Amino acid sequence: MAYDYEYFKKEVLSLTGIDLSCYKEKQMKRRIDTLIAKHKIEGYDKYVYGMKNETALFDEFVNYITINVSEFYRNPEQWKLMDEQIIPELINKFGKNLKIWSAACSTGDEPYSLVMAFSKHLPLGNIKINATDLDKQVIAKAKTGLYSEKSIAAVPDDLKKKYFTQVGPSYKIADEVKARVEFKEHNLLKDTYPTDCHLIVCRNVLIYFTEEAKDEVFRKYYKSLASKGILFIGSTEQIINYKEIGYDRKSSFFYQKP
Repeated sequence: MAYDYEYFKKEVLSLTGIDLSCYKEKQMKRRIDTLIAKHKIEGYDKYVYGMKNETALFDEFVNYITINVSEFYRNPEQWKLMDEQIIPELINKFGKNLKIWSAACSTGDEPYSLVMAFSKHLPLGNIKINATDLDKQVIAKAKTGLYSEKSIAAVPDDLKKKYFTQVGPSYKIADEVKARVEFKEHNLLKDTYPTDCHLIVCRNVLIYFTEEAKDEVFRKYYKSLASKGILFIGSTEQIINYKEIGYDRKSSFFYQKP
């Protein structure tokens, strides 16, 4: 059946590498149906045809489906814990040249927040963040480094003053911060993960995944961490079976590999 969602999932996997089976179906299907209706396209088959033949339609789909909601220093109390406890511990254990991965980094708010947070403890030259996302459009936006006033609202005032310049209604992140982040495309559900990471940050992304996909990703993160490495997750998430996987829980949103 050309109008069948199962058919659509197979076509999307073939076209984009995105496995929609790993996302909560009811929620994801509703998002896709809204997008199709916006273009007044009848049926999944015609939408697939459109994506195969129109770059703009294809790019819009990927951008829409890889849910990009982000902001700097999201949940400030957790970043306070990062500043006061996690970063000093990591430097004490591993030294100044840390391997840090910002996974599903969206428009760059998180990896740039990491650079600024670490800059209070290390010279910028010692900081390097590997930032990855499935969506090349948000990576392009991240590299541009322009943000709204709302996006940077939670940035501490001293860091805001030091690292942002107002450009019209937007705010531009400083080039010396941008230089500390390397962006790459990466699919959490199919690509190889980096190894021996001292810190992995992936926040408010896996809530859209099925329980099976979440479990798989958390286990892969565990393998990616160096011993005593830290995983920092979002306030909307929890690792229910963290003991079974092998993590120690440092606080509500920080998990450590023993």
